[in-house]
Amino acid sequence: MSVAMIVASALSALTFGIHVWMGGPEIHRPIQGSALSTGLRAMSAVLWHAVTVVLAVMAGATAWLVVADEPGLAWTLIAICVGWAGLFLWYGWSRLGSLKPMPQWVIFLALAGLIGVGM
Repeated sequence: MSVAMIVASALSALTFGIHVWMGGPEIHRPIQGSALSTGLRAMSAVLWHAVTVVLAVMAGATAWLVVADEPGLAWTLIAICVGWAGLFLWYGWSRLGSLKPMPQWVIFLALAGLIGVGM
């Protein structure tokens, strides 16, 4: 049982919670209450909830990795985390000119590192 994987599991669960309970009111609800077209709001809702599902599965998977030695699963989670970090870095810098407005990349790189160390 790896301490790094336990921390990764806790951080993954915390990330899911932050997404649901803080991100919903800050991002999802305003988009749903906006004047965007019904189609765009529906697509946004699907994408929001798809992220919710992936974060929930990641939390469960990192919890599983605390007790199971499954390198394939660990590498899959690392790839997802690095991909998401890259997206936050790219769009933060290219669209907003700063990494401060979207610091989620820090969480995803930390998760990737913790999972890697915990393997």
